[in-house]
Amino acid sequence: MQNTIFALLAVGAGACIALQASANGKFRQNLGDNPLFAAAFSICGTIVTALVAMLILRPPVPSMAVLRDTPWWNWIGGPLGALIVLAGASLTRELGAALFIALVVGGQLLCSLALDHFALMGLEAQPLTPGRALGAALVVAGVLCVKYL
Repeated sequence: MQNTIFALLAVGAGACIALQASANGKFRQNLGDNPLFAAAFSICGTIVTALVAMLILRPPVPSMAVLRDTPWWNWIGGPLGALIVLAGASLTRELGAALFIALVVGGQLLCSLALDHFALMGLEAQPLTPGRALGAALVVAGVLCVKYL
């Protein structure tokens, strides 16, 4: 049951990514066709949302020692998130929401397979099996269908 709930939450997150990309693409257009401002204002919304959640939930503040001992690659999430927002603002109008998200999902899956296979970024090793490779190939085929059919 717990895995089903997690899977539904992940599907909801995927829907949010599609909605976010579409909103940021239109935001870009409304701001004089400037994807940088659309991304910056969108990220401000992210910061406000995180701050409000912290004010409501009051999580404990990590110590300086914990922050210092955090691996370098833990800090790239914010800049990578900003690049994702900027990509959505820049590319959704040109590609359409479906193709943009199909390409994002394809990129996510291929990168995730490498992260799992090589146990990178603190993940447990999950070898690339023929079934996983077939699943990735089907996703790539899906991207091609969205693009050309």
